[in-house]
Amino acid sequence: MNEAEPIEPSTDPIGAALAHLVSKQDATGSWKGDYGGPLFLLPIFVATARTVAYAIDPETRAGMESYLRAHQNQDGGWGLHVEGASHVFTTALSYVALRFLDADAADPALARARAFLEAHGGPTASASWGKFVLAVLGLYDWRGLHPVPPELWLIPESLPFHPSRLWCHSRMVYLPMAYLYGRRATAPIDARLSAIRGELYAATAWETIDWRAARDSVSPTDRYVPRSRVARAAFRVLDIKERAAPAWLRRRALARVLAVIRAEDAATDFICLGPVNKLFNTLVWHFENPGGPELARHLARLPDYLWRAKDGVKMQGYNSSQLWDTAFAVQAIMATGRQETHRGALRAAHRFIEANQVRADVPDRRRAYRDRSLGGWPFSTLAHGWPISDCTAEGLKASILLAPLVAKPIPAERLTQAADLVLAMQNDDGGWATYEKTRGPAWLERLNPSDCFADIMIDPSYVECTSACLQALAAFRAGYPGARDEAIKKAISRGREFLLRAQRPDGSWEGSWGICFTYGAWFGTWGLRAAGLRAGHPAMERAASFLLGKQLEDGGWGETAESCRRRAYVHAETGQAVMTSWAILALAASGHGGDAAVKRGVAFLAKRQRADGSFPDEHIAGMFNKTCAIHYDNYLGIFPLWAMAVVPTAPAGRRP
Repeated sequence: MNEAEPIEPSTDPIGAALAHLVSKQDATGSWKGDYGGPLFLLPIFVATARTVAYAIDPETRAGMESYLRAHQNQDGGWGLHVEGASHVFTTALSYVALRFLDADAADPALARARAFLEAHGGPTASASWGKFVLAVLGLYDWRGLHPVPPELWLIPESLPFHPSRLWCHSRMVYLPMAYLYGRRATAPIDARLSAIRGELYAATAWETIDWRAARDSVSPTDRYVPRSRVARAAFRVLDIKERAAPAWLRRRALARVLAVIRAEDAATDFICLGPVNKLFNTLVWHFENPGGPELARHLARLPDYLWRAKDGVKMQGYNSSQLWDTAFAVQAIMATGRQETHRGALRAAHRFIEANQVRADVPDRRRAYRDRSLGGWPFSTLAHGWPISDCTAEGLKASILLAPLVAKPIPAERLTQAADLVLAMQNDDGGWATYEKTRGPAWLERLNPSDCFADIMIDPSYVECTSACLQALAAFRAGYPGARDEAIKKAISRGREFLLRAQRPDGSWEGSWGICFTYGAWFGTWGLRAAGLRAGHPAMERAASFLLGKQLEDGGWGETAESCRRRAYVHAETGQAVMTSWAILALAASGHGGDAAVKRGVAFLAKRQRADGSFPDEHIAGMFNKTCAIHYDNYLGIFPLWAMAVVPTAPAGRRP
């Protein structure tokens, strides 16, 4: 439906939204959608494909070019994400990608990109990850990078700065980086690369660049996390070590790094944890064993990360968000009380959720630096296999809800394994991190070398993960009493205290994986209710007061990605359906479901809803590492339905 067409409001908004959501279920029983948004991913995909001679078909190439052109900013640059201000990092890589996709250097879009780069310091002012990719391509000198030595993987694992202490996403990115850096792996310079090098460095001749000085040159556009004194000191130590490391030690270190890479590839069926380490692992095997079986397995999995949408072909932030979205869709449908009408869809969702529970630990997991996996659920699919605390929690919650509706519910033994995994993942501070218990000390964050991403060094406890785990444990205890009652009681008590400490004095919670304070409020309030707090508790009243103060004139709530960057509430120009839904859900949990403000919020949703039950596109709602927004395609189908369904059945004083 064209958004400009007049929209007749549905006489049954919940029914219309429910029908629309069910219509989006795919043949696997899951909800699979666009998980794009970060703009640095596709250029690295294109660069990797060219380096390893991976053929991209003409239609996909055209879609990639369309995507890059669609998201170029007016100033000629590209942002970290589709709604972000331009960065040198993404602009330099997007320029290279368009040239690899056969765009002419004289193209006006590329001319504007060159002008942006020249005005902001050129490629030598890129954030570190951009410099690294350019170095692999021969478009930046390795001398211009602070060392990423593979020998770090040989130091005693008991040391707090051993790479195994890092958050797994950073660990798995810097692992192949260490290999590529250790070998100074560089694509052969051909005519195209030579031409691009001349274009990127037209203002300053390549031969005259002070590469060592370029190590610390970062444009203000790219610098979100300043280099700390601790980081600068660490770089000096690593530089001395790099110049003194004997060849035999480098060979041993590269072999150790390659062994961990091999384990990651095998454990994830060559999908890898995330998109960047997927591409870097692919490059590793290209340089280690050109044309070998490992590279072939990687190439076969590259399409898993691509998604074709109306704005073109993009690389997603994961191989999918299927399990996450499906678990939420189930809960939204069940909240309507109309599950009998859609029993077939729910049964299909059950089959998907059941089939994608992790049934075994990773072989020799300690050698691969992996925690237990048995009983968990991943963000995407079983083939990917990395269980996450909140994904396990949402999978467990959905499975318990679905049990009465299916002929063969997931056995209690397997649900108990999920509960045991959640219990095992609780941190000492009472909260839950994402993939693993926190491994490293907080001060490791001061070594963050990325420039443009925050909170990447360790995996701390999060409001969202803690809330999801509390809700799941409470649901499991209610549905399967006696199995783990005492352990769950203690875990919930500790988790409740974490959420209370995490609440700001103004009543808000800062979200980390969504934008931002409406997201945090939903999880914070629902977590506390699951932990036993009543609707009128002072913490709940403070949360409600905060949200009520942020409602817009149109009746909705809305934030932009700047909320996460600034760590303060930044209003969108109008209400947003997803964020309004989070606010409504939080207010309902706080005992304010009958308030006039909530009724205005529900009216906002009903007015915004299209006749087919869908909602028009709006601001991006997902986020990671404070600076990079990411799109959850199914959120517009799930959360407005959930909010409209919960409010009528959540009178003051009752837990939704």
